[in-house]
Amino acid sequence: MSLSAVEFSAWLSERAQHVEQVLARVLPHEDAVPARLHRAMRYSVLGGGKRVRAALVFAAAHACRPALSTQPDAECAWAQDLAAAAVELVHAYSLVHDDLPCMDDDVLRRGRPTVHVQFDEATALLAGDALQPLAFDLLAQMPIAPPLIVQAIRDLAQAAGSLGMAGGQAIDLESVGKALTQDALQQMHVLKTGALLAASVSLGGLASGANAQQRSALEAYSAAMGLAFQVIDDVLDVTADSSQLGKTPGKDAAANKPTYVTLMGLEQARTFAGELHQRALAALHPLGDSAGLLAGLADFIVLRDH
Repeated sequence: MSLSAVEFSAWLSERAQHVEQVLARVLPHEDAVPARLHRAMRYSVLGGGKRVRAALVFAAAHACRPALSTQPDAECAWAQDLAAAAVELVHAYSLVHDDLPCMDDDVLRRGRPTVHVQFDEATALLAGDALQPLAFDLLAQMPIAPPLIVQAIRDLAQAAGSLGMAGGQAIDLESVGKALTQDALQQMHVLKTGALLAASVSLGGLASGANAQQRSALEAYSAAMGLAFQVIDDVLDVTADSSQLGKTPGKDAAANKPTYVTLMGLEQARTFAGELHQRALAALHPLGDSAGLLAGLADFIVLRDH
């Protein structure tokens, strides 16, 4: 499947709108008790974001869709929707908590006040706490074989825990003011950023019944793209402004945090991202033409300007 830039952009926009509708459906209604908590949950999830993680779920599912599926199309599509919503809920929870005063103490996210600014710290903390279990509730409802549901739940749990995002954030906080080697910086971001991106790709494969060869290709692809995503984030933190990013730029430098830019310099960081980009595209070769959407996402992640 080869898509033009215009076709890919249309697909990505359509998928973002689609998962927004799914999220609006699965989140508790804002008037349900406790209403303030539910409003904060919906505020933190809906109305913004590129939905890259959800797009990775859909693109991976498309790349691995069996030629002859015994699963009804509607069930396969709903499994993908639930997986995409689950990764977006976990991502949203991580942003809510990362923005808290005890973490990054940020006031702007997706061009709006952060949740603790819009509501209060306690409500923001509880909103993040509530979003995470809701994600696993959705995975448990996927209309796929029970062993695959168990694997999906485990993949997302590991990506969110101490060997994933939470662990990466802990290392990030411990590294303020320290000079890290490239290997140490890479390990931090494999956990903090790469783990959830990899889980998104893995869940897409599980939702569509990926075989062993397909899963291996997806794993190699997501390993490269998880790092590339963070390298480009570090570049944009230096080169973009708040209107482009939707969040406060220059925060890492102001907090004296190690980044790929501080370690390598701007141009070498961009070169490294390009190398990771090519590594990700090469990993897709076993998947053939069906990997066009994943290739498009690799381009989008590395070439984005916000």
